[in-house]
Amino acid sequence: MAIRGESMEVSFHKEIESLRLGAGETFHGEGILAVTKALLQSGVAYVGGYQGAPVTHLLDVLVQSEDLLAELGVKVETCTNEAAAAAMLGASINYPVRGAVTWKSIVGTNVAADALSNLASCGVMGGALIIVGEDYGEGASVIQERTHAMALKSSLWMLDPRPELPTIVRMVEQGFELSEASNTPVILELRIRACHVFGSFKTKDNVAPRVSSKHRTGPAKFLYDRLSHPPVIFPQEVAKFERRMPAARKFILEHKLNERLGPKDGEIGIIVPGGLFNGLSSRLSLAALSDVYGGVRIPTLVLNVTHPLVPEEIAGFCAGKNAVLVVEEGSPDFLEQAIGQILRKADLNTKLHGKDMLVMAGEYTPFVIGRGLARFLAGYGKASEPLEQWLKSVESRKDEATKALTINIPPRPPTFCTGCPERPIFSAMKILKKEMGPVHVAVDIGCHALATFPPFSQGNSILGYGMSLASAAAVSGTQEHRPISIMGDGGFWHNGLLTGVTGAVFNKDDEILIVMNNGYSSATGQQDLISSAPETDGRGRGLDIEQALKGVGVSWIKRVRTYGVSKVAATLREALRTPVKGLKVIIADGECQLARQRRIRPEMAKRSAAGERVVRTRFWVDPEVCTGDHSCIRLSGCPSLTIKPTEDKLRTDPVAHVNQDCVGCGLCGEVSHAAQLCPSFAEINVIENPSGWDRLRHRLARGVRRLFEGRVAPAAVPAE
Repeated sequence: MAIRGESMEVSFHKEIESLRLGAGETFHGEGILAVTKALLQSGVAYVGGYQGAPVTHLLDVLVQSEDLLAELGVKVETCTNEAAAAAMLGASINYPVRGAVTWKSIVGTNVAADALSNLASCGVMGGALIIVGEDYGEGASVIQERTHAMALKSSLWMLDPRPELPTIVRMVEQGFELSEASNTPVILELRIRACHVFGSFKTKDNVAPRVSSKHRTGPAKFLYDRLSHPPVIFPQEVAKFERRMPAARKFILEHKLNERLGPKDGEIGIIVPGGLFNGLSSRLSLAALSDVYGGVRIPTLVLNVTHPLVPEEIAGFCAGKNAVLVVEEGSPDFLEQAIGQILRKADLNTKLHGKDMLVMAGEYTPFVIGRGLARFLAGYGKASEPLEQWLKSVESRKDEATKALTINIPPRPPTFCTGCPERPIFSAMKILKKEMGPVHVAVDIGCHALATFPPFSQGNSILGYGMSLASAAAVSGTQEHRPISIMGDGGFWHNGLLTGVTGAVFNKDDEILIVMNNGYSSATGQQDLISSAPETDGRGRGLDIEQALKGVGVSWIKRVRTYGVSKVAATLREALRTPVKGLKVIIADGECQLARQRRIRPEMAKRSAAGERVVRTRFWVDPEVCTGDHSCIRLSGCPSLTIKPTEDKLRTDPVAHVNQDCVGCGLCGEVSHAAQLCPSFAEINVIENPSGWDRLRHRLARGVRRLFEGRVAPAAVPAE
């Protein structure tokens, strides 16, 4: 996050104060912030990570808590990517220190996979906690996979806490203990709703780590068996399953990390991961089988630990029951398969249901859970009329909504923010497409991915953060035009420089790369990058992207101001047509407008209140000149550029209109000029606290307008 005093995107001053709460006090707040407090209560020595929803706040809050962390001796590292964050946990291999890292999953976990695999092999001495924001479901922004597969593959234990703050905090604290008891890194999976659930819990005192900058130690003794390297990797694999997994299962049972809720006995039961319990409980309440506080009236095993499962716990819960329903979101059905195997080995005949009652893939919304629950209950003589009625009412509303969508509703695809400096690049590319024909475009994760939606509809692949250039390598030289790859400055430093740029230089690929240099890691919350401008309280170092490109051998580099659409189009045209072979990089400079507006608006308001002259630029469409063609809208897609009814009764088409959201970036006028559309756009300067000269100019201009208006004779009205 870019720290800019009053102009920063989100200030966490209030949350930071809550991190200082001591024993017996009450914390009120959000799930992810409760995790942050729990880390400090657990004596964490170091925290690293790469920001990304839904766990961005964890790192952002810690970054802004430098004074508190300095008092405790806790080290915080803003990592260049998730692999670097995972590698930080190497400190816990040799030292009895607790460490935590965080990122957005599943994409971040994929990036970190190499370090995690090696870490899991040798194991840890100090507690190691991997806090992942599980971005799965209808509110997700990434590919639909789950972290569970990584936990199974590498034998990392996985926590999925019930979404209430006391349970979440307990899982953080006991997650460290579980890690130390079994010498194994632990994944804390925080689903979107767990991150953002609000509640309270009784706090404890923060604990200073045993080893830190305030309490130094000597280097660890060299022990080859602590390395993930042959030949010791072979006994390490044996230790995973003969020593570490049994130790983990023993800890899970003894500390009751999983919860048996509801009556002890019953003919049927439910097994549910902790993260899905709230949704299940709310649907059970419709069937009079739970209350609003989660007091279920049917035997329920809540798995706050989804890996490893404890066979005797599973078998003990299922014994004596006719049937058990496993509520597991997504596929493959890891839990259902594992539970089925446990029951078979225990020679239990309990009927196991799961994906036969529920859907195979997708988020388990209240409706999905309710429908599966209704089938399960009805199948065992416990059908619920209220639950069935609720399902029918939802179905009827869905039908009504489907009919409503058949009406001609104007589409509203996701789009760039008003004034976004990335929009002009795609406007220029759209103009060139009409001139030169289609070009292969490899886009990237980030704000620029929004260009895949109308009105731009550009992009042939999205394969990872900073991987656009690498994804176009095989296309290079196979088409009439050179492929164009897009990445932001965030993706450039995360992965793009090494994965794409150096590869293209080494292989002499004839490609074009556009780097959106907007000054921040905008897609993850506008955090500072190493290339961000160094400012007071900021973390940027001002490292020049152009110098980095030259350092790895790129010679064809052009810089453009993003809002100059004509210049951008000309530079792209040159890159496409030049006889020079090799990688050609265009650095598109334009500060993120969200960050810029947050910075300048408080400054302008302060100056205006002090009586100083303040000028705000806006744009306007002359309704008398506008033809109603709307090409400007189709080429820019700016949310502030809309339409309104014309006042001319002889014309039926609505005219273009700039609404009050305009931030004065000038793109609409630039596009109109570059595409030679029309002269209807005008720039307006709104002046607060005008000077005497401003007032005089205004009076003179008004007088000139009146003079010319008086000379224009009214049009003759033809006789009927």
